[in-house]
Amino acid sequence: MAGGANFMQRVLSYVVNEVVVNGLANSPAFQRFAVRTSKRIEDISSKAIQKRQELAEQIKDISKNMESFKKQ
Repeated sequence: MAGGANFMQRVLSYVVNEVVVNGLANSPAFQRFAVRTSKRIEDISSKAIQKRQELAEQIKDISKNMESFKKQ
């Protein structure tokens, strides 16, 4: 009987998954949410790249200053 219960659980899971996915895919509110979220993630990623580059430049400057200080 355990095999039958497992099969029923899989069928029920598939049906629920299909209903939820189709419901969200056809929902204008969810689509707006997804677009806004995607845009925010892109913005945050580009800011992180910019900050990483700025930090790398600062580290290079500090390294150059340390080298010139050691030579004195």
